[in-house]
Amino acid sequence: MEENQILQMAGSTSSFFQDARLPQQRDVEGVAFPAVLVPSGGPPGPGGGIDDFLAAVRSERASRVEPLLREAGAVLLRGFPVRTAADFDRAVEAFGYEELPYVGGAAPRTNVVGRVFTANESPPDQKIPFHHEMAQVPTFPAKLFFFCEVEPKSGGETPIVLSHYVYKRMNEKFPEFVEKLEKHGLIYTPVLGEGDDPSSPIGRGWHSTFLSKDKSVAEERAAELGMTLEWTDDGVKTVMGPIPAVKWDEVRKRKIWFNSMVAAYTGWKDARNDPVKAVTFGDGSPLPADVIDECGKILEEECVAVPWQQGDILLIDNWAVLHSRRSFEPPRRVLASLCK
Repeated sequence: MEENQILQMAGSTSSFFQDARLPQQRDVEGVAFPAVLVPSGGPPGPGGGIDDFLAAVRSERASRVEPLLREAGAVLLRGFPVRTAADFDRAVEAFGYEELPYVGGAAPRTNVVGRVFTANESPPDQKIPFHHEMAQVPTFPAKLFFFCEVEPKSGGETPIVLSHYVYKRMNEKFPEFVEKLEKHGLIYTPVLGEGDDPSSPIGRGWHSTFLSKDKSVAEERAAELGMTLEWTDDGVKTVMGPIPAVKWDEVRKRKIWFNSMVAAYTGWKDARNDPVKAVTFGDGSPLPADVIDECGKILEEECVAVPWQQGDILLIDNWAVLHSRRSFEPPRRVLASLCK
């Protein structure tokens, strides 16, 4: 294997999965981040072995994959015979997690097959800042899958960062800010058009956000999310919050930086939205620009960005890890699936 693909084999082996190390991995508090699994006998031939892989996922998810996910927060599966969106859909099904409908999310996405969607379809020259998936709504996925169907010509990584470590660094550097954030939470107020706008990173229109073209149905579904709607001539202002920006991870017994604050403040910009107004403290007061800037720097400093390779599957625990997207030179096709 090429050095930039797999640096070395490491750790334990099962009948199908082998731990591996990549040069981009980081040791965070003694744990390799992300965890990496490759085929224990080397990669199978092109097009072969998909059924064996799916069977191994079903039999070893609980004993092999989930303990790694719990410890590391993210697991990269590399070198397995998953080539197409349909293969990826079968792989997600094999893991057995219940699907989470994409209701209330901001990113424009297209359903590809089954429970597989495109990842954020915003233009390649735009980067998508760090966020927990759907942190701006109370019903969010517990787990995310990303799959690289077509690897980028250059760039296009999906950087990841451990949320509890971001909280730790922010609390050390800005304790008064974090105290206010924990007390008041955040209010998110993105403005949506009617239809999707693929030129915007938050270009999902209200028709697809609420899966209906009926305003009364949209209002009902918004209310289920704890969201209020303020209709305009050509769209709707959504008001969500106050909603907690710091959560308690019950599984790992630690506080996490569970928000889309930096993403909203720096990235929710289009013809309808002023990012500075798109997110505020829960008491309505503005967020300090200098602290947001420093938080963005911390996220970048602590992140890991592994270049995508065709066939990669990245499983993320949304309770543990924030993710982003770097700009890229096409082609690039990364698909996603959200799970409860």
